[in-house]
Amino acid sequence: MTNEASKATGWRIVVAGGGIVGLALSLALARAAPRALCVTLCDPALGRDPAGDRRAYAIAAGSRRMLSALDVWAKVAGDAQEMREMVITDSHLADPVRPVFLEFGGEADRGDADEPFAHMVEGAILTRALRDACREAGVEMLEAGVRRATPAADGTRSHVRLTDGTSVEADLVCAADGKRSRLREGAGIGWSGWDYPQSGLSAIIGHARDHEGRAIQHFLPSGPFAILPLTPSGSPRGTLGHRSAIVWSERKANVPHMLALDADFLLEEIERRFGLELGAIALETPVQAFPLEFGLARAFVGTRLALVGDAAHVVHPIAGQGVNLGLKDAAILAERIVSAVRLGMDPGAADVLEDYQRARRADTVAMGLATDALNRLFSNDVAPVRMLRDLGLGLVDRMPAAKRFFMREAAGVPKEGGARLLRGEAL
Repeated sequence: MTNEASKATGWRIVVAGGGIVGLALSLALARAAPRALCVTLCDPALGRDPAGDRRAYAIAAGSRRMLSALDVWAKVAGDAQEMREMVITDSHLADPVRPVFLEFGGEADRGDADEPFAHMVEGAILTRALRDACREAGVEMLEAGVRRATPAADGTRSHVRLTDGTSVEADLVCAADGKRSRLREGAGIGWSGWDYPQSGLSAIIGHARDHEGRAIQHFLPSGPFAILPLTPSGSPRGTLGHRSAIVWSERKANVPHMLALDADFLLEEIERRFGLELGAIALETPVQAFPLEFGLARAFVGTRLALVGDAAHVVHPIAGQGVNLGLKDAAILAERIVSAVRLGMDPGAADVLEDYQRARRADTVAMGLATDALNRLFSNDVAPVRMLRDLGLGLVDRMPAAKRFFMREAAGVPKEGGARLLRGEAL
C-alpha cells in the first residue's frame, strides 16, 4: 500500500508489547487521532489474565497526570496508595537504630498542593484498566507477538511478521517488547550495559500498623531495601490488614540461599531489614527474584521503528523510575506521531522519529547514570564513603530548595513546554 493510500485509510501503527508502556502508547494514539491512525497492539499475553502479576509500581505524578488525561486513572484510583513521604536511612543490618538522614514529603510541585509526588499501584490492576480502555478506544488487539519487522526497499512501509504466521503492513512499528527486544536486535541497533552483582527480590508484605503513606528506603551494605505503601484493599481475610511492597537488592551470591529458606526463616530475614516500626509482618505473596542490570540502546529509532520502555533502556530500580521512564517515552512519541499526522506528515518518517530520539535520549541517559551512581555509592560499607554520603544526605535534608528540586524530578512533572500528556493535557 502506498503512503497516499495510507492517508485515505489511516496510517497503520503497530505496537509490539502489551505491557503498561505499550498499552499506554496504544491508548494515547487511538484516543488522540482515531480517524487518522489505525493502532494494532500485538502480544501473546493479551489473552492471559494479568491477575498473576503481583508486581507493584511507583507511578510518579507526571505519569499519573498522563493516565488521567487518558481517562484511566479514575478506574484505578481506588486501588492506588498515595505516597506522600519518603524516608531514607543508611545503616548496617545489625544496627539497633536506623537514623533518618533524609526525609522528603509534600506535594509534587508548588502548583498543586494536593497532589502526592507518587502513588503505588499493583501491576495487574493497572494493566487490566489499560486493556479495557484500549478496547473501548478501538485498538486492534492481537494475541500474537511480533517476530520481525522488515522495512520495504523504498522505505515507505514496514512488513511485520507475527508469531502466529500472519503479517501486517505498518507505517511505523513501536517496539515495547522488553529488554531482550527482538525488534531492536533485528534492526541491528546495539546495546550497551552491564549486570550488577546484585539480584532484586520483591514481594507484598502484610503488617499490623498503618504505613500512613510513608515509603522507606533503607540503604544497607548489600543494596537498598525499599518499603513501598499499598492500599489495604485486596488483602485476603486473616491477614494483618495493612500492606506494603518490598523491593530488595541483595548480593547475587546470597539470593539462592535466601530463596531456599523455609518460609519462617525467610520471613525472619525480611523482618531484619523491614524493621519493627509497622508491627508484626507476614508474607502475602511469594518472594520473586529478578536480575538487576543497566542497559541503553545505542539508538532509540531505526527505519520505520521507534523503541520505548525497556526495549530502549533498563535502569536500576533504586529510584523506582523504570516504568515512569517508559511512560515518558510513550507520552513524547505519541505527541510527535499525532502532531505529524495532523499536519499531513508521515508518522514514520525519519525526521519525526529523530525528533522523538532527541527528546528522550539525554533524559534517559541522565536518569540511568544517576541511578547507577546512587547504587554504587550506597551499596558498599567503606567507612569514609559512608561518612561522606551521610554528611551529604544531612546537608540536603537541611536545604529546602534542594529537596524541592529532587521532589520535582522524582514526580516527573515537566516544566512548561514539556510533554502535554505528562502535564495532564489531552493531545
